Amino acid sequence: MHALSIQQRLTSSNIPPANQSTVAALAQVEREKIFQWIIELAGPETRENALLELSKKRETVQDLAPMLWNSFGTVAALLQEIVNIYPYINPPALTAHQSNRVCNALALLQCVASHPETRSAFLQAHIPLFLYPFLHTVSKTRPFEYLRLTSLGVIGALVKTDEPEVINFLLTTEIIPLCLRIMESGSELSKTVATFILQKILLDETGLSYICQTYERFSHVAMILCKMVMTLAKEPSARLLKHVVRCYLRLSDNARAREALRKCLPDQLKDNTFAPVLKDDTSTKRWLAQLIKNLTDTGVPDPRGIPLPPQ
Repeated sequence: MHALSIQQRLTSSNIPPANQSTVAALAQVEREKIFQWIIELAGPETRENALLELSKKRETVQDLAPMLWNSFGTVAALLQEIVNIYPYINPPALTAHQSNRVCNALALLQCVASHPETRSAFLQAHIPLFLYPFLHTVSKTRPFEYLRLTSLGVIGALVKTDEPEVINFLLTTEIIPLCLRIMESGSELSKTVATFILQKILLDETGLSYICQTYERFSHVAMILCKMVMTLAKEPSARLLKHVVRCYLRLSDNARAREALRKCLPDQLKDNTFAPVLKDDTSTKRWLAQLIKNLTDTGVPDPRGIPLPPQ
């Protein structure tokens, strides 16, 4: 009865019916604004405000990515914003204002990267490579941290789609060592996004095979993950630990990596070090239990093992 009365109130005559023509007119005005801002990206004097306004709309305008990609000169303008920052990253001299401005451009590129209609073209144009100089930076100041985090967000948006095309492209670039460096020395948030990217690469069959193909690749990944576990034991983060455990679990799906992990899995993942952190995280606890089970089950070991480095 109570639910019925609420429904009656919602549909009662004291709420006027929507004026569809007014709504359509407002939507058209809003769309005209979007078009105007896209045009203004081409002008150096009007670009900064256009970047700001469009970056606010990227979640609400569903076809913003095709509009950006297919409009004349827009992608070139966004890339110009990125290239204009290069002189300020080494030596590090990036201001907060510069960082905010280029991050608005990166936010629009993230929109293009995550849209199914523009993703392939985005990859074919090798646009992620323009972001890699930002991922190479090591300055701990807020403008640089924001720049790295937003750049990682673009790559994160790509891998989130679980498209083999994305992983195949990234494996031809230096994204894995770049992520590993951030996983070792970045802020907690940057570490989390970088580990998420590695996790998504590992979850792809080609990505897992690539990382486990040589001793150098596997040992670099295993070493960084081990360091992260040591740090997490002192400074716990449930969100970051979740991605680290998932990476280890996925590595254990490879027979050669599984043999190696039996010798190098950190003790903190075998005892109750992280029990308080994982108290309410059933999925990570399940992953950790499965990881331990994978490493304790003694099947027939792969005689090849992980290839050893040359003597």
